[in-house]
Amino acid sequence: MQTVGQFPHAVREIENCWITLSDGCRVAARIWLPEGAENAPVPAILEYLPYRKRDGTSARDALTHPYFAGHGYAAIRVDMRGNGESDGIMEDEYLPQEQDDALEVIDWITSQPWCSGAVGMIGISWGGFNGLQVAYHQPEALKAVITICSTDDRYADDIHYKGGAMLNENMGWSSTMLSYSSRPPDPALVGESWRETWLKRLEAEPLLIANWLHHQTRDEFWKHGSVCEDYARMTVPVLAVGGWSDAYSNAVPRMLENLPDFVRGIVGPWLHKYPHFAVPGPAIGFLQECLRWWDHWLKGIDRGVEQDPAFRVYMQESVPPKAAYETRDGRWLGEQSWPSPNVEATRLYLQDGRLKETSGASGDNAETLIRSPETVGQAGGEYCMIWLGPEGPTDQRVDDAGSVCFETAPLDGRMEILGAPVLDLEISSDKPVAHLIARLNDIAQDGSATRITYGVLNLTHRDSHEHPEALSPGKRYRVSLRLDDIAYAVPPGHKVRVSLSTNYWPMIWPAPEAATVTLSEGISSLSLPLRPTDGTDTPYEPFAEAEAAPQLQKDILRPATNTRTITTDAETGRQKIAIFDDFGSDRIVELDLTTEHAARETYSIQPGDPLSARMETHWSQGLSRGDWNVATETYCTLTGDATHFHVTGRIEAYESGALIFEKDFEESIPRNML
Repeated sequence: MQTVGQFPHAVREIENCWITLSDGCRVAARIWLPEGAENAPVPAILEYLPYRKRDGTSARDALTHPYFAGHGYAAIRVDMRGNGESDGIMEDEYLPQEQDDALEVIDWITSQPWCSGAVGMIGISWGGFNGLQVAYHQPEALKAVITICSTDDRYADDIHYKGGAMLNENMGWSSTMLSYSSRPPDPALVGESWRETWLKRLEAEPLLIANWLHHQTRDEFWKHGSVCEDYARMTVPVLAVGGWSDAYSNAVPRMLENLPDFVRGIVGPWLHKYPHFAVPGPAIGFLQECLRWWDHWLKGIDRGVEQDPAFRVYMQESVPPKAAYETRDGRWLGEQSWPSPNVEATRLYLQDGRLKETSGASGDNAETLIRSPETVGQAGGEYCMIWLGPEGPTDQRVDDAGSVCFETAPLDGRMEILGAPVLDLEISSDKPVAHLIARLNDIAQDGSATRITYGVLNLTHRDSHEHPEALSPGKRYRVSLRLDDIAYAVPPGHKVRVSLSTNYWPMIWPAPEAATVTLSEGISSLSLPLRPTDGTDTPYEPFAEAEAAPQLQKDILRPATNTRTITTDAETGRQKIAIFDDFGSDRIVELDLTTEHAARETYSIQPGDPLSARMETHWSQGLSRGDWNVATETYCTLTGDATHFHVTGRIEAYESGALIFEKDFEESIPRNML
């Protein structure tokens, strides 16, 4: 990534600015302005997050917002109420209060003398979500949105549930937010009130997993903030960006297909990071792309945006399985429309361990029993790869050993997959609740198996996420299992394998009983979205080299380390997966502020006993400057029996090493066909 230190406009920074909302709550903003904006007003770009502008996202912000300001935009980074130096309490994610506050912030921005009246919103993850959600309200000043690694559907495509099954990231992210939100404001900005504000926050802090478990189906709780509920309300141009190594790539092609106004999509090989510094590479000149978007929609300058292909997508080459990659070989494609006329579905039938071009003869179709060990999924990696550790899926052979597999013969030619593979299956189950997980794997000549993509279906959600229905044991059902969108090229000589399992631990919480799913072969099939490989593609190089503003100055006091280990008790067979993400300790030079934090996650399960599943988390946070030294420790557990989930949590807050606050959570929530 190239560092740019000189811009067309000199940049003036306002390190902290208070925006007073109508109820008296003050939210804290950091603002970068091009010099002279008060006399020559400019459009504004808003990023609105709960992640602490002072220390949480400051390194990322330094790369991005001065760059925008240096090119003639006011860049505003706002902490939501209840976070960082902002007043108030945050009770949950994406609540109406959050969006109402954002609308007031936009009104405040447009009333400033340096603002031309035009506003854009940009953000990744939470900030990408709320950019879409605020656009749904249609504020007049909001002219365009850039949303990165986000979704239009909070139930079906976020960290809570996937295919109607519960993601363990539901607990993981709740634990993360319990820790993130436990930190105090900085007394250097808020003065002596910091301690009172901190204690009020700690007292009111929710354990979000309990909230989310009270909504196990797609009810009104999840419909709120899901812009897919009424795409017609999305009347601003949207640039939707994602990464094939991220959990949110499905939303990009879906929004391309459904948003009514001008929309463009970009998906690269990246995990959950901004594309100008994301891994695996190649990174792209994403900030230059943003400027093209802002110039077009906020300044009315023709930068060729409307001539861009609808979908710019990175076709990844085959790779050996590995938990993390620095770069991915591949090439960029420019699809002029989406769905693309260049993609055609090829149907293959599941029979006799093979993926065949023809279906089985009527009446001759065998039945295959699928009943996986509870430990299948150990090679699945993280649901959302974000911390830059060994988070990705590893060699799939270990999980294939506990799965039912169907594969092609070695390919005669290259196969390019672009889109979402779909399995159309005829199944039955011996239990009223059962899961089915499908993985599409690339099998090399040496037998190593790389996961291409995967999908999950809680079979009680086969017809509806809103109104699931228990399975009738022994009854046959036709179900459709959609795998995640992907762009992946399988070379000649490799095989393509479909692997089916009833468990995917520790990504998915297991069903309450070990189920056996019976698959009808021959009439069950896989539909693969394939591009032609006849060499007629025109070479396409859409992006400049990545560049950004100068990095934030930090002293590294303890470097970051990330580990993921899997152990099995030789006597009991109980499996334990332990993840340790030590984010290190840094001193932000300009603030003389030292930060440190670390996260530990442990998953354990006893083969043969789905009710033995247990998840534990422990987060540590620390902030210090001179004599000021504060820390928090947060702990959570999740277990379940046949009828209920059981969650516990604890916050401990320390000042100068002394415990000054403690709070415990405990709740049991009925399971609803999970």
